[in-house]
Amino acid sequence: MSDISHNHACSGPEHNVSRRQVLGSLAGGAVGSAGLGCLLEPAVAAEIKKQQKQVLFIWLDGGMSQLETWDPKPGTEFGGPFRSISTRLPGVRFGELVPATAAIADKLTLIRSMSTKDENHSTGVPRIQRGDPKNRGVIYPFLGSAVTKLIGAPDNGLPPYMHIKPGRGGYMWKDAGFLGPRYGALGLGDGKPPIHIRRPDSLSADRAAVRDRLRQQANRSFKAGRLDRYISAYDYSYEMARQLTRRQDLFDPSKLPAGDAKRYGTHPLGRHLLQARRLLEAGVQFVKVTSYHWDTHGDNFNMHRVMVPQVDQPFAALITDLEDRGLLDHTLVVLMSEFGRTPKINSRLGRDHWPEAWSMVMAGLGLKPGVVAGKTTPNGAFCDGSEYDIGHLFHTIFHCLGIDSKKNQYLNNGQPLPIAHDDMDVIREILA
Repeated sequence: MSDISHNHACSGPEHNVSRRQVLGSLAGGAVGSAGLGCLLEPAVAAEIKKQQKQVLFIWLDGGMSQLETWDPKPGTEFGGPFRSISTRLPGVRFGELVPATAAIADKLTLIRSMSTKDENHSTGVPRIQRGDPKNRGVIYPFLGSAVTKLIGAPDNGLPPYMHIKPGRGGYMWKDAGFLGPRYGALGLGDGKPPIHIRRPDSLSADRAAVRDRLRQQANRSFKAGRLDRYISAYDYSYEMARQLTRRQDLFDPSKLPAGDAKRYGTHPLGRHLLQARRLLEAGVQFVKVTSYHWDTHGDNFNMHRVMVPQVDQPFAALITDLEDRGLLDHTLVVLMSEFGRTPKINSRLGRDHWPEAWSMVMAGLGLKPGVVAGKTTPNGAFCDGSEYDIGHLFHTIFHCLGIDSKKNQYLNNGQPLPIAHDDMDVIREILA
């Protein structure tokens, strides 16, 4: 897999040309093929790869309530039934449903004034995960695809972008947007490896090699006269899955230290975050973990009473483990949803969608631990002071990875495109 990553990272002789030469060569090129480049300096990309910088992106799909977790307002008109509790940070209080995370708050970076304006799942989810640059008439890549493109895949023989999610897995090519299918995610359904990762005992290694050569020959014939981008993406996804046959230990529960499963929890998110830790330890560059069912329009408080501890326990264990293993220094951890929940409690004892003022948590690479950025009004309805949109967050994430998001850009068929929103910048108060 290392030869593949070299051909598509922003490094190597194909990038040692002037901007005018690049723009000229891109005219009429196919999106996602050699016709798309980026202007990250080869030396910068090489240094980032050398430092083994990684990202863990934890996505709570549907919108977790900030009022029941990171920004409680007990005793107010919108406060709800739960108490607030003290944390390791003097004067900073969390909701009582996150005691384990409260105990490690000094390792975290909290933003309480996210304000993203989009209250719909169908548009809010892709807007958040793509970074929402100004509309340029193209579909931007999800964060994991963007990082893979900008930095280039590590030379460790592992898929650079892996997504652990409930349900089915497979190759998630749509994540890549205009970068082309090759930069998609390898999805691990329920954290399990791709199917047929083990060669049957009845099939010898020699016969398997012959079959693979036949497959490659058939693909070469099929490519003739056809658009290459999807065929190449298939080849790439096949190669990524094949590489995992050499790392079956990553999916073997018997290889885990005793007690890890208990510390993380046997519920899906606990198991998936533990699997994410194993992938990070192995060197996977970008790991995404998704948890569903956070859309609590009805019975918000009982649902959060059940679901929030399933985040609290494994998240605290994960941050502690990453620090103990020396991984937190070069791993950026992001925990977020597409928006928060309304301060107002509806007639079904639920909270609806609220992008106006909500919270998210980060930790690790490039951040100042123990910082709380932004605040909300006393009743939690709106931001009080600085507001941060998703563009600010993408600039900040890229900065933590060593990428200058103002200087660097994509090139798509000769069109320069920003990698983050032009009108926004990094959230400086949270940077180390």
